[in-house]
Amino acid sequence: MSTEDFSLVESESLDPVLRDISKCKKQHEALLTEQKILKDGIANNKNFAKQFKQRAEERKASNEDQKQKYAKIIQKEKDKCRAVDDENKKMKMEILKIREEMQSLDHKNSNLKQQTEISTAVPERKVVFRGETKEGAHGVSFDVNPRIIYPMEGGTALITFEEEDVAQKILNLTDHLVELGDCTITVQAKPIQFLVPSYVEMETQVCPQRVLVSNLPKEEPEDRVLDKLELHFSKKKNGGGEVEDTDMLHDSGTVVITFVEDDIAKRLSDKQDHEVEFSSRKKHKVKITPFLNGEISQMDICNSVCKRTVLLTGIPAVMDKDNLQDNLEIHFQKSANGGGEVEGIVYNPLGQTTLALFDEDSPEDNEGL
Repeated sequence: MSTEDFSLVESESLDPVLRDISKCKKQHEALLTEQKILKDGIANNKNFAKQFKQRAEERKASNEDQKQKYAKIIQKEKDKCRAVDDENKKMKMEILKIREEMQSLDHKNSNLKQQTEISTAVPERKVVFRGETKEGAHGVSFDVNPRIIYPMEGGTALITFEEEDVAQKILNLTDHLVELGDCTITVQAKPIQFLVPSYVEMETQVCPQRVLVSNLPKEEPEDRVLDKLELHFSKKKNGGGEVEDTDMLHDSGTVVITFVEDDIAKRLSDKQDHEVEFSSRKKHKVKITPFLNGEISQMDICNSVCKRTVLLTGIPAVMDKDNLQDNLEIHFQKSANGGGEVEGIVYNPLGQTTLALFDEDSPEDNEGL
């Protein structure tokens, strides 16, 4: 075979190889291009991932800040709600307290209204002005005269002098020698002290079943007065009803009538003046007023000393009661013994019990036994 033939064969056999090489080169270049695109994509993705992570961290930090901020706001609102709840509870308690006070005031107002309604309906009592005045006197106040029951032990005596300084002299001497004929006894002088009310407040209300009858005839006996009142006011034509009880109040000269039903007392007290036939000759006009039930709401106690009365103790039973009492009075009347004029004396022998009554000491009606 000639050289030309060999060259031709070689040339024809290399063309496919060259084409494959060219093709491979193109594929390699395409792969390099694609590899570069992938690398750029990976780099971009990493950059995006980094940015995303950074933004995520920033957002997380922002969310934490917002969360803390909202938590503070929520806590602050909770504190406000708690404060509002506490204020509401406090207001409810104040409302309840005010309601209780209003109920109490309504009750007092009702009582005052009742008292106002009966302020002109009082029992008939004669009064007179004696020229005396008093500063700061309360318009609706009244005085209560004390009546104190004092239990005397045996072998004691109570002696009241006309002058306070005489009683004080007797108390200053303490021990006293009293001559009783052939014998002499020693007695001790001690002050008399009581616990008495210094201030009293009373809550009153009108009794629905009782009335107070005043302006009664003085010439009629008590039994007849009670019988005639019960007979008169037990009749419906006279505005009355069934009478449960009648009671005479000797200190005020009035009568309390108690009815079985509740509406009778108000009906009678509204009319006030009633004519009752106590005898066949004439009728007598009595006055009907409401009866007040009272309850002490406040009372202050103080210690009171009798300035004109002295307690004598240690008195032996050496003679009969009357003679010993007379001898004691004679002894303490003498100025030489430190005494003076005696207003009253009570001697209680050993082994006996006596109750002494003390009344109010006033210029017109001095302290008595």
